[in-house]
Amino acid sequence: MLIFTYLLTLLTISGIKSQRGSGIIRISTLIPLDLNQRWADTHGMLFTDLNERLVATSLPGETSEQVITAMVDILVAEGALQDREQALEDLRLHQEQTAFGMQHGIAIPHAKTTAVQELVAAVAVTAQPVDFGALDKKASRIIVMTLSRPDQTGPHVRFLSEIARLLKSKRLRRDMINASSPAQLLALING
Repeated sequence: MLIFTYLLTLLTISGIKSQRGSGIIRISTLIPLDLNQRWADTHGMLFTDLNERLVATSLPGETSEQVITAMVDILVAEGALQDREQALEDLRLHQEQTAFGMQHGIAIPHAKTTAVQELVAAVAVTAQPVDFGALDKKASRIIVMTLSRPDQTGPHVRFLSEIARLLKSKRLRRDMINASSPAQLLALING
């Protein structure tokens, strides 16, 4: 709950109150985030191990549960999860406590779980808007999922704050939704 509160504070300060999506990303290392450093200085350095196999456009699903399951399955296919069912259960339990929808068509499903060895993330643009209980009552298209170990808070918080800064751009959000291929989406994410 503390991490979610911190994230909401960061999102509010940065002018964005929603989560995003559009691709699947496995994170192995995060660049330390200096909050005084400009976004342009760190953009494109946050993600490592990102490739087209980890980026999805037009992700199917009519409910948040279907979208979350599809994203978890992409991480499973990439070998980023040790226990699919544990990850789904931890996401479900966290969603009962906190809405994953923010605003501007962004949702950030996230959880601490023993199903991962390190911080992993999935980013997807859905084929249609999906209700994630957003603050502005609008359905989400850009979805960013992040999972991390219960004993690793720092990388999780830095990742979420960088995502908030990245998706602050209305133009980037629009371009991500309009991306026609994983390659195009990957290029947008990498700047």
